[in-house]
Amino acid sequence: MVAEMKMIRWMCGYTRMDRISNGVIRDLVKVAYIKDKMRVTRLIWFGHIKRRSVNTLERKCERINIAEAKRGRGRPKKSLDEVIRDDLKVVGLTENIAQDRRL
Repeated sequence: MVAEMKMIRWMCGYTRMDRISNGVIRDLVKVAYIKDKMRVTRLIWFGHIKRRSVNTLERKCERINIAEAKRGRGRPKKSLDEVIRDDLKVVGLTENIAQDRRL
């Protein structure tokens, strides 16, 4: 995120010393947030996988449950299912809508 904003500021010819907010610079260049672009890419991939046959390798991997794996200390990392569920909630979609390519 920081490196991205540095590059965008460099493209526009602004520095941090100019004290122009990131939102204003993003509006000037018409660049979307990288989090939004990653969310769109994840949801496109999710729809692609959901439309595939249940017998494909990708869909079989969805059903694998690794409960006995040893985890490290600290807060557990989010699984891909949790990230996709959060993305769907933010965009306001459901898992069933992934079957419909017209949207």
